[in-house]
Amino acid sequence: MGFYSQVIVPWFLDWTLDRQVLNHHRRELLSEAKGEVLEIGFGTGLNLSYYPPEVQKITAVDPNPGMSTRARKRIQASGIRVENYLMHAESLPMADNSFDTVGSTMTLCSILHLNQTLREVYRVLKPGGQFLFLEHGRSADPKVQVWQDRLTPISKALGDGCCLNRDIRQFIGEQPFVTVALRNFYLEDSPKFAGYMYQGAAQKS
Repeated sequence: MGFYSQVIVPWFLDWTLDRQVLNHHRRELLSEAKGEVLEIGFGTGLNLSYYPPEVQKITAVDPNPGMSTRARKRIQASGIRVENYLMHAESLPMADNSFDTVGSTMTLCSILHLNQTLREVYRVLKPGGQFLFLEHGRSADPKVQVWQDRLTPISKALGDGCCLNRDIRQFIGEQPFVTVALRNFYLEDSPKFAGYMYQGAAQKS
């Protein structure tokens, strides 16, 4: 992992993802978090200030050491205890049925082995636990899909693997969650090819 991934990408993500419109949806999503919480793709800690007061500890997973460096100040300011794992989410060291909540925001677009990661999310959730997600992905509009397919190679190169055209609904639907509450919308401040959103909660049986 080189200079671009460890230095430029964390700075770029802070700049592009710390926005009022997106943060409104973070707060809405993470208000449902409770109990033992795991966050995959913790990044620079942008979600920390949007967890409810009841969340006192977060187990965080991210493979990029540059993200951890930028997250340190947010962790210190939040008052939430963060146990940070520098690793990919495709193979988690946590035991089965460990967490009440698993959270993911703007992360599933760039995970290489997404099906394996979602299997791990399901495995570590307690029965009745929820996977909360806020992700961008493939639009329902065929005209937008054309541009997403065209621009994804550029997005992957500049965004450290970020795919514009992943069908998040399909990936989550391939796991044995008992219910998936999902809504789709376009972010007001983003072009449609980058701002088609999937916000929801998937519950383990």
